[in-house]
Amino acid sequence: MNIENTKAQMRKGVLEYCILSILRDEDKYASEILDTLKDAKMLVVEGTIYPLLTRLKNAGLLSYRWEESSSGPPRKYYGLTETGKVFLKELNTTWDELRTAVNLVTNSKSK
Repeated sequence: MNIENTKAQMRKGVLEYCILSILRDEDKYASEILDTLKDAKMLVVEGTIYPLLTRLKNAGLLSYRWEESSSGPPRKYYGLTETGKVFLKELNTTWDELRTAVNLVTNSKSK
């Protein structure tokens, strides 16, 4: 079994949650989202992020707006919709429950 593949699948499994969390407080454009993920050591490439942003938008969780940039072409800024905020709140609860369960399992001592 390939450990790198397993690690990539684990990161992929929480990527939507991470993106929604990044957008919780303010709108951001794709490069800012990518930079935040990379700073957190979430190895993500542009080819992964753009289809995911589109899927989240099509699901009604994100909206976007175009904004002029002083350093190039206009930028597409993504933000959470009201539905996205509710969805993120549910994911926060689920994440807390999952993290607790995983910690209990992985930190349990054999008797």
